[in-house]
Amino acid sequence: MALKKYKPTTPSQRFKIISAFDDITASAPEKSLLAPMKKSGGRNSEGKMTVRYRGGGHKQRYRIIDFKREKENIPATVKSIEYDPNRTARIALLYYKDGEKRYIIAPHGLEVGQEVLSGKGVSPNIGNTMYLSEIPFGTIIHNIELRPGQGAKLARSAGSYAQFMTREGKFAVIKLPSGETRMILQSCRATIGIVSNVDHQLEKSGKAGRSRWLGRRPRTRGVAMNPVDHPMGGGEGRASGGHPRSRKGLPAKGYKTRSKKKKSNKYIIERRKK
Repeated sequence: MALKKYKPTTPSQRFKIISAFDDITASAPEKSLLAPMKKSGGRNSEGKMTVRYRGGGHKQRYRIIDFKREKENIPATVKSIEYDPNRTARIALLYYKDGEKRYIIAPHGLEVGQEVLSGKGVSPNIGNTMYLSEIPFGTIIHNIELRPGQGAKLARSAGSYAQFMTREGKFAVIKLPSGETRMILQSCRATIGIVSNVDHQLEKSGKAGRSRWLGRRPRTRGVAMNPVDHPMGGGEGRASGGHPRSRKGLPAKGYKTRSKKKKSNKYIIERRKK
């Protein structure tokens, strides 16, 4: 995975750092695994804007990703590594021995022609999906289920991973990317390795137009608004806005919003780092 830095021939090129896309092996997606994607522009069914700063952007089609990996003990060959406009990670096209094709989130180091497996008794190789009850201690994993058969929910973005720590009864102890340590049932699945596109966090768009291509409109700071529009608005001169808070008045930057009565609190051993 490499990054591409541009010469400062224009103001927008001066700070532009993007992916070199050298890991991508196919230019066109698999048509049978595409689905239409409708954009709302932040409007609800009544046409009222409920989410601000959304709209425009390039037309995209959704790639149907297999997060469950329930085709157990059927070998699949990696046909191509592809770009997905809907996520930060790369995706891999698998050809199963029974003829079926599926997309998965590509782990870092997965190569075309490599064989991947899912199920019980599988070796802990990159791209293989295993039950938490069989994963060795200290293994780096991603695409982790929270409930058996639900499909992967944790550690799915570019460069993210979790670490398998130990087992306690029917639970596995996992250290998540946020720093949180929590218990997950051993009957859940996870995939071996780190999510691809590990240098994504080092990318810089270089210009505002790249955000518009992604469907993001300009965001107005709260301190630049009037008091009627935002709790941090108003004041004489360039006021700092006081304590940082959301438009609805909820404190930001460190205020805990997780409910103390949440039932899943008992599975968290150590809270995430600030």
